[in-house]
Amino acid sequence: MKTVDARGLSCPEPVLLTQQAVKAGTPVEILVDCRTAQGNILRYAQEQGLSASCRETDEGDTLITIS
Repeated sequence: MKTVDARGLSCPEPVLLTQQAVKAGTPVEILVDCRTAQGNILRYAQEQGLSASCRETDEGDTLITIS
């Protein structure tokens, strides 16, 4: 499974990195530390007809899984 670390990046960078990773194949995990990036990535997954879920990590970041 490909993991993308998008923590500390401003939009649209997290979404662009997610798009590249999804093109290489799913499932993909994306780490974000911003609610805006989380919302944009989830919206992208929905628009692409992909399944996405998220959970909070022990460090307080969000891990999004797209399949």
